[in-house]
Amino acid sequence: MQPTDIHNPNYFHKVVDCQWACPAHTPVPEYIRLIAQERYTEAYMINWESNVFPGILGRTCDRPCEPACRRVRTEEKPVAICRLKRVAADHKGDITQYLPKVPKKKNGKRIALFGAGPASLAVARDLLPLGYIIDMFDRDPGGGGMMRSQIPAFRLPKDVLEEEVDLIVNMGVNARYNYEITSMKEMLDMDYDAYFVGTGAPRGRDLELPGRKEVSKHISIGIDWLSSVAFGHTTSISGKVIVMGGGNTAMDCCRTSNRLGAECVTVVVRSAFDVMKASDWEKEDAMAEGIPILNNRPPKEFVHENGKLKGVVFGRVKPIEADGRLKYVPTGEPDVFIEANHILMAIGQENHCPWIERNLGIEFDKWDCPVIDEDSLQSTHEKIFFGGDSAFGPENIIWASAHAHKAAISIHLFCQGKDPKHDRPPEAVNLISQKMGLHEWSYDAEHDPSQRHIVPHADLKRSLDNIKVEVELGFDEDLGFKEAQRCLNCDVQTVFTEKLCIECDACVDICPMDCITFTPNAPEAELRTALTAPAETLDQDLYVSETLPTNRVMVKDEDLCLHCGLCAERCPTNAWDMQKSIIHIPQLSSYAE
Repeated sequence: MQPTDIHNPNYFHKVVDCQWACPAHTPVPEYIRLIAQERYTEAYMINWESNVFPGILGRTCDRPCEPACRRVRTEEKPVAICRLKRVAADHKGDITQYLPKVPKKKNGKRIALFGAGPASLAVARDLLPLGYIIDMFDRDPGGGGMMRSQIPAFRLPKDVLEEEVDLIVNMGVNARYNYEITSMKEMLDMDYDAYFVGTGAPRGRDLELPGRKEVSKHISIGIDWLSSVAFGHTTSISGKVIVMGGGNTAMDCCRTSNRLGAECVTVVVRSAFDVMKASDWEKEDAMAEGIPILNNRPPKEFVHENGKLKGVVFGRVKPIEADGRLKYVPTGEPDVFIEANHILMAIGQENHCPWIERNLGIEFDKWDCPVIDEDSLQSTHEKIFFGGDSAFGPENIIWASAHAHKAAISIHLFCQGKDPKHDRPPEAVNLISQKMGLHEWSYDAEHDPSQRHIVPHADLKRSLDNIKVEVELGFDEDLGFKEAQRCLNCDVQTVFTEKLCIECDACVDICPMDCITFTPNAPEAELRTALTAPAETLDQDLYVSETLPTNRVMVKDEDLCLHCGLCAERCPTNAWDMQKSIIHIPQLSSYAE
């Protein structure tokens, strides 16, 4: 194998599994160390820089970082990364001095943002410090988009939402609420310098089954119903409720119904439990509130009596593997009838842009979604950019933040007469030694095999009686510190200097994970099997040195390393050092004065 280029920004970025998995590439270990030092304000601002909504995401993120956490390979349960984000938000101080300054003198460029959801808000935050004039249009009476309309108050309190939305709006956004956009052509006629479409995926999918039209008044589309609840138009639901669907929207629908007076609530899913799209903790929270989830039940018919819904007939299927794919086949058992007075349909969402005329130079694909460049998020109309759910379909808020940073750079480049795809600033990496003494480091390197701490919850009866009572109470400072201590500091890297190595193999002897091997070089497939502990996880790289005087190379399996620093402590020549990798992901806000 060729020697590893550790100055390639993506090499150590990939080693920091949590940051690599996060769509916004939040520097997770850095803010967790700050929490352990009780520096909550700084920890909050590190989050705000990358993911924009720390208090909101600390409660609602679908946590792609946590399955990637290195703790999964040691104690099975990851660090509670998402809930530590909330710790920073809950305990922060005054952040005013840390906020970017917005110039009073503008640069003359006008940007229109469609939708006031997370993607548009994050674009506004990135562009405002550079002097752009931002007009944001939304049909709702307040900002936040799906964060306000689709996430129930018992998961996301209104004051948390409004604090982080207003933080951006008050930077100087010209918010045009209660503004229904009905024509892209009309908006283009306003002659803005660039347009960003962040309107989400506003249409919930429906099911055309026998009886559907006859019982339409007893069926609600999940996202529309949640929005009606959020804005106070719906305050109760009665009788027996069936929620169809297995995603997070379905979990929000069933738990909301439970709080608004439903006699009983049942979730029915056509797929198996372990492949439901809902996050594991969302399913757990629903079941903890006594809501049954019935799986492998595809709906077949809405049963009614003169237009009055009586219930739904469901088939019975079982999942089988066929040609590497999951397929559902009938079990042969009788169909199941479940009584219902109301159906909440939460079987998915899709982009819906009837207000975009199809003769404006914006191409659409076969699914009627806009054709956009994945790097720049620019559409085939050079002035128009997309982001969030309206770009690639329904995802979590964290994806909207990631798209927004990309789109803001693209809009800035476009407005400066540059190419949004080819003139993008590069990523970079800095490596900084953590040495504080002969064998001491500026971080806690000891591996503590502690178990994940449980997040306290409000009393179940109290939370079910009031839809505004937040269910999760979050970590207090003591629990937050203990959970922060579980972080393995994956951004502090073992960096090897060949010319200092005397090949004494002391590092091999002391490594608790057997992840270091000195061996003759070979092709990667062969080398992976020749290590002290065979490197079987192909997704993670091998760290390979230059050839040493004995014609061997040092090979370290990045997948196994705990970043404990014992190799560097044991090395008699300082050939090993512990160096913090700081990954620079380009964002406009990073360069604003």
